[in-house]
Amino acid sequence: MKLNALMGATALALCTTTASAQELVVWHDLGDNGIAWFDKMSEVFQKTNPGVTVTSVSFPTDQWYGKSIAAINTNTAPDLIYNNYERVIRVVNQTGKIKDLTETFGAMDDVGFLTESDIGVATYNDEMIILPVQRVQMGFGIRDSWLDAVGEEFPETWEDTIRVAKKFVEEDPDGNGRADTYGLALQAANPRDLIHMLDLYTFGAGLRHTLIDPDGEITIDQPDHKAVLIEFLKTFTEYGLVSPDTITHSFPEMYQVIEGNRAGMFRVGDWNVKKWDTEESLNGDFRIGEWPAHINGTENAVVIGGMRGVAVPENAPNLDLAVEFAKFMLSKEAQAASLQNVGAAVRGDFEIEGLSERRLYFAQPKHTLNAYDFPESVHSFYPELEAEFHRELVEILVDPQDDWDAYVEELADRMREKRDALMQ
Repeated sequence: MKLNALMGATALALCTTTASAQELVVWHDLGDNGIAWFDKMSEVFQKTNPGVTVTSVSFPTDQWYGKSIAAINTNTAPDLIYNNYERVIRVVNQTGKIKDLTETFGAMDDVGFLTESDIGVATYNDEMIILPVQRVQMGFGIRDSWLDAVGEEFPETWEDTIRVAKKFVEEDPDGNGRADTYGLALQAANPRDLIHMLDLYTFGAGLRHTLIDPDGEITIDQPDHKAVLIEFLKTFTEYGLVSPDTITHSFPEMYQVIEGNRAGMFRVGDWNVKKWDTEESLNGDFRIGEWPAHINGTENAVVIGGMRGVAVPENAPNLDLAVEFAKFMLSKEAQAASLQNVGAAVRGDFEIEGLSERRLYFAQPKHTLNAYDFPESVHSFYPELEAEFHRELVEILVDPQDDWDAYVEELADRMREKRDALMQ
């Protein structure tokens, strides 16, 4: 009798333990840094949610797309997906099964650190598809030792930038005795490679809407936009400031140029700094600032090039708990872990210790910020328009023309024709 009672009590205890033990699964593309971040959040979340563990799986971005879309469409979804806003839009469009978090967010306290822009970026088709968790800041980086080698200061204007970049090409700034350095590291292989770089120089110059504005108007032949576009194209052509292979470079190849000590100026994302501060990479030999100023009277800026956030599939295995964890990701503890492991956050009202000057540049921004506009969230046809824009620009980079002004005017007209065709 006592044995039966003991066995029954043991069985009940096992059932209770099993019932209370839950695993939330998150899919992202942040690599080892992201896994470390989710591990830390899991540890903190368990303090108020005993028995709940959070397991994150990192995939290369292309795999993340395919796996997320397929899993959600076949009712085998993870509990949460995490990525850049525009990438979540693609999942929304392919599945239609991402939970609207509008009511969830509306019931949350302590979210005053989020701006209207942050909330706007999180919204697509009048639904809040993500809770915004990490602003993606991108600044203009320059090798410190190279500036010293050529006797220059951090450039403020585009004219300064061109002058310094030419010295980086001509004056052996790395001191190896070979002519193997470039002024700028860029990328151009795919539409998002080349146009992303143009976005940075455009928004960094204080302008808005690289190719098309929310009303559908093509912007590249507006005087200030035209000036930035022409100068950007000249860095590949007559200025000769980039590697001749840049037209075939995507993100990995661009990083090889930067980390291989071959380029003096480059994009620095807030996620890059942790690695580039180490001996295995640039060893902290770089300075970060705003993108070059192009237009008199227009304030140049660091670019908020994206917003990473957490989305909850409607068919998440642990839907309610997944929503609770999504909310937790905006807590001070989770945000501090985000800043420490990934280098980005949306709140900074907590003590920050042990960060280098370069990481603090992003963690405690005192610079002007200009946020990217995500045209694909307004115009569903934008990816196709961008692909055509990329094709046109690659052609001109291969075969430059003499009259840049006339070229941009004609290109703008072709973009309007393409826009009209896509809207039909």
